[in-house]
Amino acid sequence: MTAAETLLAALLIIFTLPWLVWRVSNFGLMLPLVVVQIIGGILLGPGVLGAAYPTYYATIFRPDVITGLNGIAEWSVMLFVFVAGLELDLTEAWAKRRETALTAGLALAAPLILGALAAMVLIQTEGWIGSHGTRWQAVLGIGMSCAVTALPILVLFLGQLGILRQPLGQRILRYASLDDVAIWSVLALILLDWERLGRQIGFGVGFAVAAVVIRRLIPRLKPQDRWFAGLIWLIACAFAADWAGLHYMVGAFLSGAVLEARQFDLSRIDTFRDTLLMAFMPVFFLSTGLRTSWDMGGAAVFAAAGLLLLASVAGKLGGVYLAGRLLGWPGPETTVIGWLLQTKALIMIIFANILLDKAIITPATFTALLLMAVASTLLTMPIVTGRVAKL
Repeated sequence: MTAAETLLAALLIIFTLPWLVWRVSNFGLMLPLVVVQIIGGILLGPGVLGAAYPTYYATIFRPDVITGLNGIAEWSVMLFVFVAGLELDLTEAWAKRRETALTAGLALAAPLILGALAAMVLIQTEGWIGSHGTRWQAVLGIGMSCAVTALPILVLFLGQLGILRQPLGQRILRYASLDDVAIWSVLALILLDWERLGRQIGFGVGFAVAAVVIRRLIPRLKPQDRWFAGLIWLIACAFAADWAGLHYMVGAFLSGAVLEARQFDLSRIDTFRDTLLMAFMPVFFLSTGLRTSWDMGGAAVFAAAGLLLLASVAGKLGGVYLAGRLLGWPGPETTVIGWLLQTKALIMIIFANILLDKAIITPATFTALLLMAVASTLLTMPIVTGRVAKL
């Protein structure tokens, strides 16, 4: 087959199989299609499909096809992170800063600490720290991976539960949004390159100045022009961040975070996000599956994933429980908030992909984190669906 035919064959597999499984099995009652696609990406990767049918795998997912798929994946996830940044409502978070800061802080700190302790256990043996990573970078990166809340998946879950635009849903989004800022800030710290410190300082100063300009420019544009200006701003920020030695995803998130979502029409943002999830993000999930590795042995990777899952869930629920006690929340409400905030999936996978790209963690560590993210997301809806109805 030609390169174009092979690429189309790969896309046919990527889009068809997860959707058929999701539709036929009625998983939609508890899980959005995106979660099934993430699992499909793992199954289509070298660890499962590649091991079972190596000749077929090598024929379809050959190097030139993977290069094309990676290009689509990188652009799609940049757009997705940009939209996640737009979801961040700094004004609302500031207006209710005490409650938001306390809840978000405890919901982040507790799983971060437990995740870092779990990472310290893992790195006692070789194979978990990447070739360019140090112990502190790996520990902080793995710990933060356990603390992440997947804001885009959370939006989908809140919509499915019917509470997205209700006060409870908006509160949960505020907590998750503030944690998003911390996540990307910690990533910037992990990726800090002392040899490129001058560039990174220059990026910070230049971004701050440019952000003021773009915030004043966007409202003056016609509504149909704001999206084009926003995308140009996204690309410029991503390029500058990568040039400075940070990852382009840091720039992509920041480019959206400094803009006002209401200036882009909330309904259109929802439509844009849904389109990305349907038409582009499945390619990212497949490219993520291609990165999975079982070199350390399946038992070791699954054991690591179990340890990280325990740290992630216990830490998030514990942190939210403490916040609930301090703020006087009812017990059932605290439980719902805790389980929804422990959802991982997309943002954690993006975060872990960056750590893998920079060789701070190994493919085995990435696979364990990926399994942890999928498991934590699978747990959420079955547990909260009945509880939300009783609130």
